[in-house]
Amino acid sequence: MTRGCALPPGSIEPVPQTVAWRRWWGRRFRLPTLDRTHGWQAKAPAPPPPGPPAVSALLALILVLFAPAQPASVVNGVRRFIAQHDLAGAERVARAWQARNPASPELAAALSWLARAAWDARNLDQADAFAAEAGKMASRFLIGQKLDDDPWLPTAEGAAIEVHAQVLAARGERPEALDYLQAQLKQFAGTSLPERILKNINLLALEGKPAPPLDLRDAQWLGAQPPSLGSLRGHPILLFFWAHWCGDCKAEVAIVADIQRTFAPRGLVVIAPTRLYGYVAGGEDAPAAKEKAYIEEVRRRYYAALADVPVPLSAANFIAYGASTTPTLVLIDRAGVVRYYHPGAAGEAELSARIRALR
Repeated sequence: MTRGCALPPGSIEPVPQTVAWRRWWGRRFRLPTLDRTHGWQAKAPAPPPPGPPAVSALLALILVLFAPAQPASVVNGVRRFIAQHDLAGAERVARAWQARNPASPELAAALSWLARAAWDARNLDQADAFAAEAGKMASRFLIGQKLDDDPWLPTAEGAAIEVHAQVLAARGERPEALDYLQAQLKQFAGTSLPERILKNINLLALEGKPAPPLDLRDAQWLGAQPPSLGSLRGHPILLFFWAHWCGDCKAEVAIVADIQRTFAPRGLVVIAPTRLYGYVAGGEDAPAAKEKAYIEEVRRRYYAALADVPVPLSAANFIAYGASTTPTLVLIDRAGVVRYYHPGAAGEAELSARIRALR
């Protein structure tokens, strides 16, 4: 796949990536601590057994409604079928729910998952139709409340925007996609969506451009004091954006550590930005000092192989690089130009090849 045109299959957030959603989920269902689970992975009921499509959809809906220790969640039912690569079954669950329940932010979120699944299948028309339906339904609930007041609205709106932009780009309408994303960035300023919108702008436009400077003004970091990107001219740089709740980030540590061992003698510098999210294990609200101590604990336990890597602590870096997906990996060449922008995990072979290609 051509890089920079669209988000690669499987790299879209596995769960809604908003602080409100994680807090709501953690409080309501008393998730185990993040240290034990390595991330936000709520255990879902087993998928329905094979059978005729109508029977399978009915069983999925029953599981959604009556699963123990689960909310009555159409999103869970839809995602269960998507995990089996059964988009038709997922849509049947959503439509069965829709026929029996009024429109809601959660139903809009379920439709947004259908949009993403159709995009992954490269069914552009279907993906765009689901995205339009999800966005239209979500917009009804923005009258009289803020986007982030509801845990499902950012998921629905964010995915609708993302998928529509991806479809435009895939159809060869890259300038239109960028114009659309810029308009959405302006519309949703001050919400949780700018990181995600900027991710999609960066996928289309960041490679080949000068790297945005890291925000070091607040002088908050873990480990060694981070250098400015400007001071590292002449060195290739790998930025590894991670989050304390992110299981995929922990899995990426060994890969990044191997890359550092291989290429540091050739001048590679690794920097691992993270940020505060306002909570710690189980979605418990936490002031900055408490969360920073918790992040340090997670770092010592799971990121020991990168103990010498500086960790800037700033939400501004995540916004500038559109790091709504964690991990996000960014490779900057010796002249300070972004050569690789990758939301999601990346393999060692891929990263090694990209670094070797730098001059």
